[in-house]
Amino acid sequence: MNLLKEVKDFKQLNSLALAYIGDAVYDLYVRHRLLSQGNVKPNQLHKQATRYVSAKAQANVILQLLEQSMLTEEEQSVVRRGRNAKSATTPKNTDVQTYRYSTAFETLIGYHFLGNNHERMEEIIAYSFDIIENQEREK
Repeated sequence: MNLLKEVKDFKQLNSLALAYIGDAVYDLYVRHRLLSQGNVKPNQLHKQATRYVSAKAQANVILQLLEQSMLTEEEQSVVRRGRNAKSATTPKNTDVQTYRYSTAFETLIGYHFLGNNHERMEEIIAYSFDIIENQEREK
């Protein structure tokens, strides 16, 4: 039984819907990474996960991917749509610009997930892990 049915016309979905699924997918990859590194204490897992899933971290990742020209024109268009999406919610722990770039990152992940571009999605997620972990080493 395949529980993940194809979402038809995923390219036409609202950017915030793409960000919604992208957030969940990215969170799953982060959790898997932490568990695979031998981390098992729930409090420690949550604390370490926030390094990856915070709006600030995700915004930084997408800005670096754009700056390093690592995204195709199509991906840049998806990022712009995500960044410019009008959300009814306001960010709690960050500024609006950081929140919008974070949403853009999640939109890109959701776009590739729903488009079954899992190889490219995983490449972007791997880049994000490298960017975040390299920045932590430099501190």
